[in-house]
Amino acid sequence: MIYAVYPLLLIALLWGAKLSKKGEWNDEAFSLRQMKALQGFIAICIMLHHCGQNTSASWIDKRYYYPGLDFFVPMGFVFVSFFTFATGYGLYKSLKTKENYLQNHFIRHRILPIILIGYAVSLIFLIPRYFLGENLRGMRVVWYLTGLKLCNPNGWYVVAIPFFYLCFYLAFRFCKKERTALAIVILFTTVYQLIGVFLDHNDWWMCGEWWYNSVDPFAVGILFAMYEEQIVAHVKRNYVKYLIFGLIAMVAFDILRTYATGVFSYYGEYWDAPDKVWRRIVCLITEELYAASVVFYVFLIGLKLKIGNRFLAFMGTVTLEFYLIHGLYAELFAFSFADELKPLYYIKNNALYVVVVFIFGLLSAIILKKIEDAVKKALRR
Repeated sequence: MIYAVYPLLLIALLWGAKLSKKGEWNDEAFSLRQMKALQGFIAICIMLHHCGQNTSASWIDKRYYYPGLDFFVPMGFVFVSFFTFATGYGLYKSLKTKENYLQNHFIRHRILPIILIGYAVSLIFLIPRYFLGENLRGMRVVWYLTGLKLCNPNGWYVVAIPFFYLCFYLAFRFCKKERTALAIVILFTTVYQLIGVFLDHNDWWMCGEWWYNSVDPFAVGILFAMYEEQIVAHVKRNYVKYLIFGLIAMVAFDILRTYATGVFSYYGEYWDAPDKVWRRIVCLITEELYAASVVFYVFLIGLKLKIGNRFLAFMGTVTLEFYLIHGLYAELFAFSFADELKPLYYIKNNALYVVVVFIFGLLSAIILKKIEDAVKKALRR
């Protein structure tokens, strides 16, 4: 039954889709509507990625391994790359289309709500941790409450992305030239990633490669938005060539990153590799190339295929909330909670497991969205 997720995903994506005729293009390829629909779809894929890590990952004990979601297990950084690209793209587009965008309480209206919703979800995770038997005493609870240690195992995104928002704000608010501002964002992204590759896996911030292997599309999204007209015009003139070579590049980079992460590895500290930093850099570069090729190819298809239906439109309105909260149920009903505690109830049937995680995650996301909207309304007063 678990393999039903693949045709169901295709139905969710393609229901109501329209393919442009020869010589015609989808003028809404980078519209807010289509970008939101795509993000709603990707949010579901990220849920399947987290479910796959608890059912179909190679590192799972054979007692808990069930095949079916294997495809999604290594794809998390690719899915998140869509979000970071869309974020950078959207920020620049808003800058150019909304009057006084950066001057009009940008930090309070754009950055603070993300921090608050992330912190709220983190506090929600404290409840099951306590009732499932975690020792929440002393400094451990202090680290959880301050957010220096993530209570939500999948909450890294809302810790990292506000820093990129802030960098964008400072760069484009105070630099007279946009190219200089973009260079600052690229420099910040590079430094952020270099900090990541120098750190071993740990229990704090920047605790693993997932913190930094999908952030570079943020700068790419800004760059694309700055030169969108010229880039899209060039791609349209050479569309068939890009379709062919884009597919070849995607397959080649997939083989390359699979080889690199398997041979070089991000985890060199576990066998005292003297060149562990360089190993991580090699893995990072190959994963960046693969993620970039996938994102490019999806948007390449988007130039001809208009997607969007009521389901994806709705998912696009609760994307961040669903992304943050579904992990609670992915842990509660897995074989363990955060690899440390007994689960609330272990659902062995992985198809049922996915359905339960999706339903509870979606219902909780709707509630969180209502709370978030109320908070945003209060902040705008």
